Amino acid sequence: MPYDEEIPPGQDWTEPPKELDDLARAVIGAAIEVHKELGAGLPEEAYEGALAVELTARGIKFERQKRVEIMYKGARVARGRIDLLVGEKLIVEIKAVEVLLPLHRLQTASYMRVIGQPLGLLINFNVPLLKQGVSRVISTF
Repeated sequence: MPYDEEIPPGQDWTEPPKELDDLARAVIGAAIEVHKELGAGLPEEAYEGALAVELTARGIKFERQKRVEIMYKGARVARGRIDLLVGEKLIVEIKAVEVLLPLHRLQTASYMRVIGQPLGLLINFNVPLLKQGVSRVISTF
């Protein structure tokens, strides 16, 4: 369940493990550096590539365009592609759009569910200040 949805009565949000939260902070720091250097207005591919360079420089392990299998009742029904999978557990979805749509958040949450991880980052680089474009997406299962 994405964190911006209403919490059902009697259910608390569970914060992600500290290790995952620390990893998210490191990725956000790298994304801020990319945004300072490139600014807004470029295609998503440019930001993804630049973030890959920055993560490598910082010694943070990641996979780019990570393919994941989408299962339904035990059968593979499709494959998806995560922009960046950091540390084998943090999904990073990169956008360069005028406005983030609810669908972008749902996509991030769906990939989190597919790989069974409680935290993802949705980063929109098409903003004046990157802090305006960073969204943590938290799920409970």
